[in-house]
Amino acid sequence: MTKFTIFLLAAAILIFAIAVSHDATAATDSTKVDIGKLKHQTLCPVMNKPIDSAAYTDIQGQRVYHCCPGCAKALQANPDKYFEQAARDGILFENIQKTCPVSGKPIDKKYQTYYKGRLVYFSSADCLSKFNASPNIYLKKLDEATASKAKE
Repeated sequence: MTKFTIFLLAAAILIFAIAVSHDATAATDSTKVDIGKLKHQTLCPVMNKPIDSAAYTDIQGQRVYHCCPGCAKALQANPDKYFEQAARDGILFENIQKTCPVSGKPIDKKYQTYYKGRLVYFSSADCLSKFNASPNIYLKKLDEATASKAKE
């Protein structure tokens, strides 16, 4: 093989890798998820039984209903498991956010993302970009905001 052939092969592999990684990233972008086609929650994510509107957990800016109060511990112990399953099932939990997890300012619902089963709102496009760069940091902030709201 000539150096030129090796160069062309390497360039083709690089272009393919960039295209594949772009498609994987785009799948979490709210522009790829039609929020209107998601189903409102009717079943407990833990037991897969009908929900009781009096049994719920507020977590990461979402209100997740359960079939009984006992399911809250399972959700709190492993929220990603249940949120990711909700995303696969096309479930939309009730969003309870009042402020942007990035800036702390009031939310503007035109800036949103459906991130692994969570509908998250922001105050600006810049905040949405920052969230997409480090979602776990801001999911923790959503939990902190939800916990402080519960204490009020």
